[in-house]
Amino acid sequence: MVHTDRLYGAAAEPCELLIRGAHVLDPRAGLDEPRDILIRGGRIAELGVAGTLSAPDGGELLDATGKHAFPGFVDPHVHLRSPGQEYKEDIESGTAAAAAGGFCAVIAMPNTDPIVDDAAVLRSVVDAACRHAHVPVGFLAAITRRSEGQELTEMAELRDAGALGFTDDGRPVVSAGMLRKALQYQRLAGGVLALHEEDPGLSGGGVMHEGPVSARLGLAGIPSLSESTMVARDAALARYEQARVHFQHLSAQESVAALEQAKQAGARVSAEVCPHHLTLTDDLVRTLDSRFKMNPPLRAESDRRALVAALRSGLIDCVATDHAPHARHEKEVPFEQAPMGTTGLETAFAALFTELVMPGELELEVVVERMSGGAALYALPTPRIAPEEPANLCLVDLGARFEVGAKGYVSRSENCCFHGRTLHGRVVLTVAAGAVAFRTPMLAQAGALA
Repeated sequence: MVHTDRLYGAAAEPCELLIRGAHVLDPRAGLDEPRDILIRGGRIAELGVAGTLSAPDGGELLDATGKHAFPGFVDPHVHLRSPGQEYKEDIESGTAAAAAGGFCAVIAMPNTDPIVDDAAVLRSVVDAACRHAHVPVGFLAAITRRSEGQELTEMAELRDAGALGFTDDGRPVVSAGMLRKALQYQRLAGGVLALHEEDPGLSGGGVMHEGPVSARLGLAGIPSLSESTMVARDAALARYEQARVHFQHLSAQESVAALEQAKQAGARVSAEVCPHHLTLTDDLVRTLDSRFKMNPPLRAESDRRALVAALRSGLIDCVATDHAPHARHEKEVPFEQAPMGTTGLETAFAALFTELVMPGELELEVVVERMSGGAALYALPTPRIAPEEPANLCLVDLGARFEVGAKGYVSRSENCCFHGRTLHGRVVLTVAAGAVAFRTPMLAQAGALA
C-alpha cells in the first residue's frame, strides 16, 4: 500500500533503473538538457551527464536517447466511477489509463453511487485504491449531502478519513448562503473547496455552447454567463470569508476575466482548464458526435484563445482532464440525450503538444509545468526530477505519432473527444511513487538488464 500525503495506491516494487540519455525538461528544477537519471529504491539517486552513469546492481538500463523525461503529471480532476458505475470505469482501469498518459497521481471526484459524502464510503474507496490503483489517488468528498446543496457533510470527519478537499462536482452549490457556510466550515476542517461553476437558472436544459452554432443547429445553448457569474460570486464569498477556493474546468473568456479580477483583489483562488477547452471549439458540434458533448461545453475560438493565454501567464494554475468515462450505449444516442463528458487521461499531453506546442501557441515547458501544477492546489508535493526526490516522472517520445483509439484504450470507456485524430508525443514510460506504473512493449524490449 502507498499512503503518503492523503494519496493512496497499491503496493509496488520500488524500481532500480537507469534512464540513459533522456532530454530532461523540468522547469521547476531548471533542467533542459540530456541527462542520465539513476533511480535506486524508487528515489532519484543521481543525475549525470548523458552516458556517464552506470545502472544499479541488479537493476535495469533503458536507452532513452531521443526521448524526453518530464516530471510526472498530476491530474486534479478525474472520475473513476467507483463505487457504483464500474461498467464505465473503476479505480484499476482509470489509474491504468492515467499511467498510460504519464500521470503519477490523480484526484478523484465524489459523484459516484453512492456519493462520497460520509466517512464510511470514503474509507471504502481508499481501501479499493490501496488494493488496485496503479498510481496514487487522492479523493475529494462532497460538500453537501448527496450533492443536493441542502445540508453540509461532516467535513471534519471526512478530512480525518483522508479527504483532500470537497466538491459537489457535476453540480454547483447554487445557494450562496450554503456555500458561505461551507467556506466557514472549511476554515476549521482544512482542505480545499473545488467548485463546478454553473448557474442552472441560466444553463437550463442547454446541451452545447450558446452561440451561432447552437442557433444554426437548433440546440438549446449554455451561455458563458452561467459560468462566469458564479466564478465572480464565489470568488467574492471566498475573499469575504478568507477561505480557499478552486475553480474547476473553466471554459469561457468571461470566467478568465472574473478570475483575474478575483486574484488581483486578493482572493485565495485557483483554477484549472482542460485540454479539450484549450484545443477544440463548438464548431465540432456540427457533427452531432456526442464525444464533443461535455459540461462545461466546448465554446468559441475567442474563449479558447483566452484560456490558452491565461494558462501561459499562470493566471490559470494547471491542466486537468475532467476524465469522464461513459459506456458506449450511453453515448451512442441522439446528441441531446447523451450524457456529458469525455475521457482524457491517455491523450492530455499529446493533445496539448500537438495542437498548441507544435503550432507555437504554447511553449513546451509551460505545458510540462502546468500538467503537474495540480499537486500544489491540494498541498501535495510537486513532482521534480532532482536527487533525493521520489521517482515521479514520465518518458515521452515527442516524435512518435499515433491515431487516438486505433488500438483501443486503456480506459474501460472510449468516449474520447480526440478519437480518430493523429497526435504526436507518446508516453512510453511512467514511474509513479517510485515504481514503474506503465511502459510500452517496445521500450521493454529496448531495455537491457545490467
